[in-house]
Amino acid sequence: MTLHSLLRPLLLLLLGLLPLTAVRAQPKPAELLLIGTFHFHNPGADLVKTKSFDVLAPAAQAELQTMTDRIKAFGPQKIFVEWEQTNQAELDELYRAYLGGKYEDYVKTKYPAQRHNFLLKNEIIQLAFRAGQKAGLTRIHAFDYTRTSFPYDSVQKAIKAAGQQALQQRIDAKLQAVTAEQNELFATKTLTQVLLHFNTPQSMADNKNFYLELFNPAGSVDNFAGAYLVSEWYRRNLYMYSIIQKTVAPTDTRVLALVGAGHAAMMREFVQSDPRFRLRELQDVLKK
Repeated sequence: MTLHSLLRPLLLLLLGLLPLTAVRAQPKPAELLLIGTFHFHNPGADLVKTKSFDVLAPAAQAELQTMTDRIKAFGPQKIFVEWEQTNQAELDELYRAYLGGKYEDYVKTKYPAQRHNFLLKNEIIQLAFRAGQKAGLTRIHAFDYTRTSFPYDSVQKAIKAAGQQALQQRIDAKLQAVTAEQNELFATKTLTQVLLHFNTPQSMADNKNFYLELFNPAGSVDNFAGAYLVSEWYRRNLYMYSIIQKTVAPTDTRVLALVGAGHAAMMREFVQSDPRFRLRELQDVLKK
């Protein structure tokens, strides 16, 4: 009997055990609370132009206190926000000032007046910083990636050149309908109700489908201006999601990502396809 024949049964036994070992070594998925939001300080940079929501009003501030208490109970070990990742140092400085109780003075001393509203009203400060402080976190993680393009003007030119008037009319009608819907929400609903609306699976699916249904087919058969815009939007969100994947440690069990609703609509799909994470719904976290 040769050495090879003696070792072969042992090798087969070891190979048979590998899948079971790999399964046992798989870490338990971390719960990821993905919150899609509108921009509390609205700079008017999005395609949908809506009225502002006063997050500094007493009622909204009371809701934010309750909301962040619920998030504290959820217990995030890391919080990610829509802030350019290459500017993490600036976000760190702002958060340190917030934790030190001198945030407003710091902002008004360091930044020009036109920047103050953004730095006082933005959801990063009002929701993420507040939640991070309550959860005892020493850092809020920036995970935005903005070095992509969003060539909406090129898409409109491609639609016009291809004679796709019906498609342009559908895009315009959709933007008008979404604007009217969101303005109605802001006028009649509480902050909590608005955020819960943006985070329903149906709302997120509608947001994502807008790109695939109305932008992707834009242009003639040999012009891919629409598909390029959609691919750039996917690329930005994939890059952002990769930052979460590379930052969350194997020991982290709960994570929060606060991002614009359009980003969350894309990332929801990514999370559902990633065994490293399990989605937690905002409505479940905010329940008493």
